[in-house]
Amino acid sequence: MSPRDAESQHEEAGPSWKTEEETRKESLTVGLIQEAEKATAVDLGALLDAGDDAVVTLLAGDTRLVAHRAVLAARSPVFADMFRRVTLEASSSQLVISDTEGPVLRQVLAYLYTLQVPQLPSMAPKLLVAADVYGLSVLKAHCEQQVVAQLSVETAAAAGVIAIRHSANRLKQAAVAFIKAHLLHVMATQGWAEAVVNDPQTVVELARLIAETPTDTSTPGAGESRTGPSPQPHSGHSDDGRSPATAAPPTSPQATPQPDDAAVSRLRDLSGEEKAKLLIAAAKEGSVRKVRTLLIVGADVEAKDENQQNSLHWAAARGYVEVVRRLLEDGADVNARDRWQNTPLHQAAWNDNAAVVRLLAASSADCNARDHTGNTPLHDAARRGQADAATALLEAGADREVRNYDGDTPLDLAERNNHQCLIDILGSS
Repeated sequence: MSPRDAESQHEEAGPSWKTEEETRKESLTVGLIQEAEKATAVDLGALLDAGDDAVVTLLAGDTRLVAHRAVLAARSPVFADMFRRVTLEASSSQLVISDTEGPVLRQVLAYLYTLQVPQLPSMAPKLLVAADVYGLSVLKAHCEQQVVAQLSVETAAAAGVIAIRHSANRLKQAAVAFIKAHLLHVMATQGWAEAVVNDPQTVVELARLIAETPTDTSTPGAGESRTGPSPQPHSGHSDDGRSPATAAPPTSPQATPQPDDAAVSRLRDLSGEEKAKLLIAAAKEGSVRKVRTLLIVGADVEAKDENQQNSLHWAAARGYVEVVRRLLEDGADVNARDRWQNTPLHQAAWNDNAAVVRLLAASSADCNARDHTGNTPLHDAARRGQADAATALLEAGADREVRNYDGDTPLDLAERNNHQCLIDILGSS
């Protein structure tokens, strides 16, 4: 028997610390699941005369999946509701799925047709989420079992967040117990840091549950006997400064470090490159809270991506006024340049984010800065027909007579692109 087969056999056997009551409840659950599977039937005869309306194409990113409406509706109450409602999606032969990745949706459809649960441990967390989204309680229960079986210090935080957000109670209890037993090691992982940045509210709820759960030193964490605690956390140190091998687990609520403080400490231990990527991602998302947290732990406000665009470029382009304000307060260069010599003001003008234009201008942005073709922010607004941004730029003192390297003024670009409103604005004295 290979190590992988032995591991699989152990997972199927289940945790050895279950009580008789837990075993009885699980047997009852399995029985109910089996009954539900038998009761869930599809009238395939209904497909015979359905014609072209029998099938629907599901589009999830680059994935295209063709399925029978009757099968989807019979198995999933969510799909049934989609097809009942008189909407464009329901009457169309195509349905765009935006909340589920293509590979995951493919496995969901395989389950809907066969009622066989995919044995893909690495995909189990995403399948659990999809099962909850589409009302597939049986698949969700099976996925919970798979996620519980593979809990580790690296996966526990993400599992806990998923459990709370998708009301997966069995997984929630297992994740909370596991994190409680390995708190310092879990908090020292990349998974915990990402959870804090991406979903701080759920992490607060998770921390509350951990604090309220009595410590049970006789109960090993799920998955510990299979993989054990991570031998070397990402940071190389536990939160109390000792090596992981000697760090003492918490023995009482008083000895438990504050999760928020520990999480911030963990973020501080990330490399400068990791902090920079997270800061730019937070700016793209428009999350003031994430941006603030990352700046507190030392993320470089001037860090740039592969196109030399920093967080301020992205926040300005997407119109996130409060994120722009926060970045400026932390010293972001208001006239920073990307690889095309665009400033944040160019980005705001191009996308007609007038409020951001005014904020940047009030923070001493150069209203006549030139990009690599000699265009100013006003040229960009004129080319795109962005009246609000152009008005804000003119109010801030932008030069309407300036010419780019082709000799064009902003008015020339407005006329060339037939933007009458901009022609009126720029043509008036």
